[in-house]
Amino acid sequence: MEPLASAIDPESPEFKARALAMAGLLADLDRDLTAARSDRSEKALARHREQGKLPASERLDRLLDANTPFLEVGALAAHGLYDGGVHKAGTFGGIGVISGRECVVSVNDAMVKGGTIYPMGVKKALRLQAIAMENHLPFVSLIDSGGAFLPLQSEVFPDADDGGRIFYNQAHMSRMGLPQITAVMGLCTAGAAYIPAMSDEVVHVRGTGAIFLAGPPLVKAATGEEVTSEDLGGAELHCSVSGVSDHYAEDDADAIRIVRELVANLPPPAASGADLASPRPPLYPPEELNGIVPAELAEPFDIREIIARITDDSAFLEFKPRYGATLVCGWARIHGYKVGILGNNGVLFSECAQKAAHFIQLCEKRRVPLLFLQNVPGFMVGREYERGGITKHGHQMVNAVATATVPKLTVIVGGSFGAGNYAMCGRAYGPRFLWTWPNARIGVMGAAQAAGVLISVANGQRARAGLPPLTTEEESWLRTPVLEGQAREGSAMYSTANLWDDGIIAPARTRDVLGLCLAVCARAPDPGFRSTFGTFRV
Repeated sequence: MEPLASAIDPESPEFKARALAMAGLLADLDRDLTAARSDRSEKALARHREQGKLPASERLDRLLDANTPFLEVGALAAHGLYDGGVHKAGTFGGIGVISGRECVVSVNDAMVKGGTIYPMGVKKALRLQAIAMENHLPFVSLIDSGGAFLPLQSEVFPDADDGGRIFYNQAHMSRMGLPQITAVMGLCTAGAAYIPAMSDEVVHVRGTGAIFLAGPPLVKAATGEEVTSEDLGGAELHCSVSGVSDHYAEDDADAIRIVRELVANLPPPAASGADLASPRPPLYPPEELNGIVPAELAEPFDIREIIARITDDSAFLEFKPRYGATLVCGWARIHGYKVGILGNNGVLFSECAQKAAHFIQLCEKRRVPLLFLQNVPGFMVGREYERGGITKHGHQMVNAVATATVPKLTVIVGGSFGAGNYAMCGRAYGPRFLWTWPNARIGVMGAAQAAGVLISVANGQRARAGLPPLTTEEESWLRTPVLEGQAREGSAMYSTANLWDDGIIAPARTRDVLGLCLAVCARAPDPGFRSTFGTFRV
């Protein structure tokens, strides 16, 4: 593979302006991430200390091996939702190394709303389980939860993807042979009680850990019986009498020690069959990614400039470089792992869709993971393109993306609009991981286009009713709320708060994050099936 040549001049005014805009977004991101990790009330912290508990962040730090990376998922989940205080949707979660073994980790934070589970907390729990199942990773939970947040129980309890799905997934994870280890470090009540009950091994902390389907107040209301939390569901009861728990821990530190020993006792993971070479750094500094993407999404840039700063040796073997030029496809390595890359250089035409379908088929047959770098305004529209069959060709690309069984990774580096989001492996198309940059925008269409459509529709209705077109002032009344709504709901922050992605990452971290993701994906066994057809030159 030949290295990509870069046309970027870091000393140019254009580059510096773009880098300055990105620096502002990154400063906001750092502020929000710091608040999500550490903004807890003194009252909650004092109660934790009084009970002899460690804060969730410290529990996580002690659980993971020192000086190893932690790939956090949903770091800003629920940001700005509810009353703004449900930090991380109540849970620290991600992929970390415990006793030398990569695991999915979930740590309840009882200093956030007493550890009660909000709807977004359920969504985050399901996402973490999906990561474990897709990548065949052990699942380690540190439980300290008061169960469902009752005022929102209708959004937590009854539906197919509500709280019950957590236990459904646990059953399937057990069937798949994925180890599940749970430490009960605080309340584990109501639905949360089923998490340890359905785990392989349970560690129970004396004095603070309590497992029961109904707490003392509900027991008294239902039966008249008066009982303490310890007598109802404490470590002594469940380790010595009921057998619900397996390992007795004196305190948080002891529980974490036992969990680490249990992970160390697991059988070794299967050897990776990934195509792996010695990693080599890019020729260009990853920090230059801050100055490549324009602040205005309508302003074009070459996606190869991003590729050159995330791939080993900045090398890239491009596929069909002269055909469907607004979609760039080709092979590269990231931290030694081979990957097929699809990146946008503009709107998707029929030729782009056909090229993508062909390329994805090749990667599928060769078992090469796919990386989608999204900056896509959508598919081209208009009479000429409909006559040329763009809907049919778009279907070929979307079908290939949906049915590819190799690991798929997505990074939204700019805009992600309309069916382009689907064709470039948006959330609905099952990427193993999906990350966004701070400048990313997501929506059915851009704000200006959406406002223009609504004004056009309104004028059409008025014309049919024999009324004059909207005045400039009336158009403004219609346009302003659309622009404001799209500015908020199309932002990367809104996306990550709603878990439409796995997190916002700084551009300069993209290569390392992708390297971690590819390493995790390489651990999963080959599904053993793929396309039953030969490659179609579509």
